[in-house]
Amino acid sequence: MSENRRATLHDVAQYCGVSYQTVSRVVNNHHYVADDTREKVLKAIAQLGYRPNRAAQSLAGNRTHMLGMLTMGIDHYGPAQVMIHTEQAALAAGYDLVFAHMPDSSISSLQAALTRLLHWQVDGLILITPVTGISHEDTRALLSGYSTVQVSVERGASIPSIGVDQYRGGELVAEYLLSLGHRRIVELAGPADWLDASERHLGFAACMEAHGIAPVTSVYGDWSAGSGYESVKNLLDSGLDFTAIFSANDQMAVGVLRALQAAGRRVPDDVAVIGFDDIPEAAYLSPPLTTVRQDFSALGQLGIQYLIERIRQPDAAPRQMLVAPELIVRESSEPNP
Repeated sequence: MSENRRATLHDVAQYCGVSYQTVSRVVNNHHYVADDTREKVLKAIAQLGYRPNRAAQSLAGNRTHMLGMLTMGIDHYGPAQVMIHTEQAALAAGYDLVFAHMPDSSISSLQAALTRLLHWQVDGLILITPVTGISHEDTRALLSGYSTVQVSVERGASIPSIGVDQYRGGELVAEYLLSLGHRRIVELAGPADWLDASERHLGFAACMEAHGIAPVTSVYGDWSAGSGYESVKNLLDSGLDFTAIFSANDQMAVGVLRALQAAGRRVPDDVAVIGFDDIPEAAYLSPPLTTVRQDFSALGQLGIQYLIERIRQPDAAPRQMLVAPELIVRESSEPNP
């Protein structure tokens, strides 16, 4: 093959001794390819420097093989992880992913971001809109005619959506603390206008209520370590008595641990602490943090799979698909003495 000629699927097929159709299945991430054959084809693709011809694919199938993502809140851990893992899943499925960031949850912000994305003639859209402000009716009106999947909406919403089951995550925390014998529990919730924070709070509160117990108090932070520190410091200064704290994310839990340490409260001997997210640093805090893990890799894969399904079957009934959270028990929680 000439050095100046671009490698084709036929070149890859001839190089590794398989059919053109087999190479096409590998490139399009088709499931019905034997693992050893897939590996051989992928090696040939790398050695020959084959790159898909997106223009030809678009003409052949009326698709650009580009997806768009409208993002908000990516300076926070959760939305940033959704974005990263969604891009990885898109590339693995043979799609490119382009982004447009919304600075706030207003209609004008959504319209501006959508205008930027549509320059790319994307086949479908994923929306990360973690903060309340835009109604489902407004979203449907703006995105009419486009295949869409929304990330992190309220549980049971009748729109095409995916998410981690935040409500169940809140339940897991309450169930675990109650099983340890804790009854005087402080809830450090996330911002009231964040949908995930609201769902975690609702799940936690419903489980506590089902056992006839109310939190000692519920206060709100802003997801930062600083707000965790200040919230717990204020509670300690007020003389409030408690044996456990549920922090709605791990970043706030970092501040919680520091405030308790500064006040001479031992964790978990005096106060048990549980976070949410399972950030990479959680296992290395002092003590290592019990938390609720969100599987962002599974969420990214689910989002791309569902969006591709919506592109291929735009008239299919919408549904919500949820990834189960997992309680990760470490040394920051112990039975109430």
